[in-house]
Amino acid sequence: MPPCGADGSARICGRLAPSPTGYAHLGNAWAFLLAWLAVRARKGVLILRLEDIDPQRSRPEFAAALLEDLRWLGLDWDQGPDVGGPLGPYEQSRRGAAYAEALARLEAAGLTYPCFCTRKELRLLAAAPHVDDAGAPYPGTCRELNAAQREALFRSGRRAAVRLRCPGESVEFEDALLGPQSFRLEECGGDFALRRSDGVVAYQLAVAVDDALMGVNQVVRGRDILPSTPRQIALLRLLGHNAPQYAHIPLLLDGEGRRLAKRHRSLALRSLREQGVTPRRIVGLLSRLAGLNPRGVPVSPAELLPDFALERLPGTDQRVTDQDLRQLAP
Repeated sequence: MPPCGADGSARICGRLAPSPTGYAHLGNAWAFLLAWLAVRARKGVLILRLEDIDPQRSRPEFAAALLEDLRWLGLDWDQGPDVGGPLGPYEQSRRGAAYAEALARLEAAGLTYPCFCTRKELRLLAAAPHVDDAGAPYPGTCRELNAAQREALFRSGRRAAVRLRCPGESVEFEDALLGPQSFRLEECGGDFALRRSDGVVAYQLAVAVDDALMGVNQVVRGRDILPSTPRQIALLRLLGHNAPQYAHIPLLLDGEGRRLAKRHRSLALRSLREQGVTPRRIVGLLSRLAGLNPRGVPVSPAELLPDFALERLPGTDQRVTDQDLRQLAP
């Protein structure tokens, strides 16, 4: 088989894209298990890509722990930072040249502009009321500055981020779970950053470029990322690439209805492992919540493959109750 994306074939190519900013928890395991099943059930190629673009939050010890925890859970991948492959590097922190080239193309096409808004000003925007995870929309403060105004701001010592002049038309796509989707980018935060004022490439650009260059044609991720999808599709189209097929899965919640996150330290995979919980019990619980294993019997990820289909997944978020956690105990 040719490497993922090398021949333009229709072979499924998916990815796991953990951020090494903490230890993997049950919510991460839920998303990665379903993404893994969606690729392996169709005999596709799976890439593991470390999204460590943020130097302030990413740590090498978390990166090593993520790979260890995912393998302990029973997941594997065909390409990644530990196994290599033809499309690396597989760490975003080493892919700066690809991002710079894409940004230069967008700038040359007149699709970007410098934004001099300070972090304080942006924090005030973020604190304003808004309706969804996209955050407060950027009002275009710096969009129409003329050359003289920009030069004066640069001379005064102000650093600039780079923002995309978002297209005005709607971005439409078919989600494999949620069905037809249509967004205007102004509904998703408006002109978004491509590079921060400190020079760090923004998440949206890095993800879009990586998915394109790695030939990723299937993305399975949490529905909380849905507001990012129209932005990434817009970037892919502006750069001349096709968008993947997206499937935004329901979230895993705690007993109080809050999304599982790094604050749930007791639910970190390594914490559970230290308590004697087995990976088969964890996969059994997650697959029951996903509607793939009604009795929740302990299983390996591979045992779920014969009957897996994205269409079988629930349409609503799922809660991990105290009783669920007690049943994990050895």
